Amino acid sequence: MGEWRYRYRQEAYVGRPTDEIEYEQMLLSRYQIGRHRTGALDRSAYVLLSRLRAQGPMAVGELSHALALDFSTLTRQTAAAMRAGLLERIPDPDGGIARKFRVTDKGERELDEARETFIEALDDIMSDWPDEDITAFASYLRRFNTSIERRSGRPWPRS
Repeated sequence: MGEWRYRYRQEAYVGRPTDEIEYEQMLLSRYQIGRHRTGALDRSAYVLLSRLRAQGPMAVGELSHALALDFSTLTRQTAAAMRAGLLERIPDPDGGIARKFRVTDKGERELDEARETFIEALDDIMSDWPDEDITAFASYLRRFNTSIERRSGRPWPRS
């Protein structure tokens, strides 16, 4: 495996330490942390429900922009979540004409269970990390994600 990494890095652009971030992010994107422990929500439902929980009811156009998904992809995801009883369509609470999606009680429970499973998996993975390192890592991830959100014009609600 070390030989593969050496070849990978030889062929890649090596300059600033961002080449290390590229490599580690590529690896991170392939791991399914916590999914093996339960029949947890799939990634798309997890992201969709998380966004609705953070921001409240949203119309399909708002979700499309917020999640950077085309309407057909979002329609498939919301339809699947509605069939599973995780989402429901409601009249716009602000009186607009567009109907909005809201997380159901079942969706809230399943999202809580999936988050708990994911956090337990992270706790297990990072069990030998000092709390200060975990806090620093979280800070760097937040900063990284905030930079991406700023560039894309799609900030994620944070408390």
